[in-house]
Amino acid sequence: MTAHAPGRTPRQYLMCEPTHYTVSYEINPWMDKTRHTDAELAVRQWRTLRDTYLDLGHTVETIDPLPGLPDMVYAANGATVVDGVVYSARFRYPERQPEGPAYQKWFADRGWVTHTAAQTNEGEGDLLVVGDLILAGTGFRTSRAAHAELQELVGRPVISLELVDPHYYHLDTALAVLSSDPAAPQVAYYPPAFSPGSRSVLQQLFPEAVVATEDDAAALGLNAVSDGEHVVVAPAATHLAGALRERGYTPVPVDTSELLKGGGGAKCCTLELRR
Repeated sequence: MTAHAPGRTPRQYLMCEPTHYTVSYEINPWMDKTRHTDAELAVRQWRTLRDTYLDLGHTVETIDPLPGLPDMVYAANGATVVDGVVYSARFRYPERQPEGPAYQKWFADRGWVTHTAAQTNEGEGDLLVVGDLILAGTGFRTSRAAHAELQELVGRPVISLELVDPHYYHLDTALAVLSSDPAAPQVAYYPPAFSPGSRSVLQQLFPEAVVATEDDAAALGLNAVSDGEHVVVAPAATHLAGALRERGYTPVPVDTSELLKGGGGAKCCTLELRR
């Protein structure tokens, strides 16, 4: 079925340049310490991604990268921002735990209302706003208790979704928000990444969702960023790009292959600031 995208909305994003990027530990299946990483290439790809957002008319804020935190480039994990409220990240693995306070301080220094999370969560990696709902991943990084904590904080329904494939350890690796318009919310997702019950929930909530192929998912194609019209997507996710065009979206391929070595793509590098 062909549907038209509901229209573009300018966005405000927070990003972190990968100055200190490397793979020095392994906390997901994409990471391999023995594989060479090129920090200069990562920076060039990151800057292309940033410039793409600017060319599309969006605003990009930046947080200074800190030495010893090579994954800080994955800004989406740093917090969840809903209706001007910042729900801080509380990382599972010790290697990333200092990132949460660093991001929270950035927000607090700029006058945002911040909330220190009591429960383990990895920000927008697992907590995605879709219309009036928040889809919340669990199974690998973010606890179900965090879903309840966020719901009480922001007063929006939070829908828990169980992730079952360790390659898709964050919700934003297995599901992309295409439209956050409450009148026409839409997603794309890879069904095998979810438990049977969670697949059923997604089918009921989004009966016209774009269903990604195994190749799309393996290219981390669902780690995409949409403004309601343009979708910044991994170049290798060709089937997904075609499906997006059929629905009225404009795919914008941006290569983040060096950052994929750490397990992240465009969305991982992009935290949306919702006032």
